[in-house]
Amino acid sequence: MTARIIDGKQIAMRIRCELQQKISLLPQTPHLAIVLVGNDDSSLIYVRNKQKAAAEIGLKTTLFHLSETTAEEELLSLIDRCNNDSAINGIIVQLPLPAHINTHRIIDRISPLKDVDGFHPYNTGMLQNNEKPYFIAATPLGIMTLIKEVCPDLCGKNVVLIGASLIVGRPLATLMLNQECTVSITHIHTQNIQDLTRKADILIAACGVAKLVKADWIKPDSILIDVGINRADGKICGDIDYDDVLGKAAAVTPVPGGVGPMTIAMLLQNTYDAFIIQHQPL
Repeated sequence: MTARIIDGKQIAMRIRCELQQKISLLPQTPHLAIVLVGNDDSSLIYVRNKQKAAAEIGLKTTLFHLSETTAEEELLSLIDRCNNDSAINGIIVQLPLPAHINTHRIIDRISPLKDVDGFHPYNTGMLQNNEKPYFIAATPLGIMTLIKEVCPDLCGKNVVLIGASLIVGRPLATLMLNQECTVSITHIHTQNIQDLTRKADILIAACGVAKLVKADWIKPDSILIDVGINRADGKICGDIDYDDVLGKAAAVTPVPGGVGPMTIAMLLQNTYDAFIIQHQPL
């Protein structure tokens, strides 16, 4: 048996093409404000990728690039202006922020109606309550989309997540619980982690350890989602040993080309949805 490859790049392209068609029919162009503080190399690359993807589907972006020494109050003031600008539909603040800025205070200041990253407490709280938030965080939403491609009915599935981050692990666990899955979240202090992973119908690795998950960690015919981006032996790889698991898993996402393209596609989808929500009749 050879695992089915879940092609995130192809699925993301399909979503982006659908969005391009929808945007072309709108009376105005959805507008995303991107806030970047400092010159972190990875953040600069991520922002450029988001701007490029948005432009390709006809979505407008404005980049507010602030210096590393920007005061927290100045950043809060910028967010207030974006919140109050009816021409801006979505706001994202590229993380991480410099150490002198309180990230939670910044995220809390973004209007939930423009929080297309899905990090605001209102949106995360609604998700916890199993009610529809305005927006779900892009990476968990993209992962759910990938899983549904190969497993439309998740009810009763045993799901194990390696990694308990606020950006991926925890919101994804909530999404899975809301689909009636049985969910285990593991982290750096979890003991005998393989005892859990070997029982998983669906295993999501998001821990940042290159090729951590081997074939002997997984259940036959399981679905594997790799969120990791690592460099080993001069090559990009994930948290799952892709070559090792191919003969045992039912389906697996590649790195690169799996979760990454879906994150940007879902951010674009959230921005389009923000425009629609904000232009609904009262």
